[in-house]
Amino acid sequence: MAVHADAAATGGAFSVLEEQPPIVDTPLHVHANEDEYFHAVEGEHVITVGDAEHRLAPGEGVFAPRGVPHAQRRVREGEGRILLVASPGGLEGFFRRLSAAEEAENLDAAAYAAASEEFGITWL
Repeated sequence: MAVHADAAATGGAFSVLEEQPPIVDTPLHVHANEDEYFHAVEGEHVITVGDAEHRLAPGEGVFAPRGVPHAQRRVREGEGRILLVASPGGLEGFFRRLSAAEEAENLDAAAYAAASEEFGITWL
């Protein structure tokens, strides 16, 4: 996950993150704190927002409001890049927390659950 703009750089207004391979698909979840906009950069992606499934080609995007379950998968497993804009900013902290746990060889279910709780993410 590349952080292009974090909450500190935008006065907390938004964050811009870029998912790059080898990111795995994201299962159904809900954010308590952020709205998200997904913009396909490379490859084809299927973004589920609520009951609607959106197939994105490069250059296309979709909005996922906070509180609405959403998920993401790549049409070709492991391929593609997506730009994610989260508002307000701060979601990058979740990924930084997971990255730090991984570097410490401590990324397990408990670390993932703690980061999810801290950042208001509920996995469904």
